[in-house]
Formats: sequence, structure tokens, C-alpha cells
Amino acid sequence: MHAFDLQVLPPGVDGVETVRFSLRPWQGSDDDTVIVECPIFDRRAVRSSSGHTEQRIVVLMEVMLAGREITAEMTLSNRDTMGFRMLIGREALRQGFIIDPARSFLGGRAPKDVRHVNRGG
Repeated sequence: MHAFDLQVLPPGVDGVETVRFSLRPWQGSDDDTVIVECPIFDRRAVRSSSGHTEQRIVVLMEVMLAGREITAEMTLSNRDTMGFRMLIGREALRQGFIIDPARSFLGGRAPKDVRHVNRGG
């Protein structure tokens, strides 16, 4: 998931590290920036499509996918130069989803006003 201004906070009284980060929910837009704090679930080495390995923070987040709310592991990375701000991984899709690469929008399309905002204008 696209995240920027990452800041690892010191462990609280429970000993759990937390990360604070900013995200922008709309593709191609800087509007409606949100600041989020989550417990750090893990840290992992992730290889990009270009072959570079990067250490990333992993958090657990609730995600609405095709009308179902699931818990997904999200790796945090600055995706400003990428085509999409978030990718759904195999582990999240293993929670009862089947992919048909020959079809699109089987889970439905977002309402037109949301699609308009998501295009950045």
C-alpha cells in the first residue's frame, strides 16, 4: 500500500511498536490525505518487479473487497511512481476469492462519483 512519512514510534507500555504514516486514498490525487497509526505486525524483505529488495513494515488492516471485509497484511511503501496505490496480494485473495483473468468488475464497480474522485478530478 502506498504510504509516506513513515515514522516508527517507540514501544508503548504493552511493548508493541507502532508505525504512523500518511496515505492518499484517491489515485492520481493529493486530496484527503489521512494519517494512520497501526501496530507493526512484521518486517519483511520484499522484492520489487524490477528485482530490488526492500525491507518493509507490515501492518494488519481491514479491507473491503467485493463487499466482504477481510483482514489483510499490508506492506508499506512509497508508490508515488507506481500505477496503483495498492495491490491486493495472494494471501488476501486466499480468503475465499477466485480470480477470473478473462473478466472485470465481478465484484461490482464503485459508484460514479467515487470513480470520478479516484481519477483525480
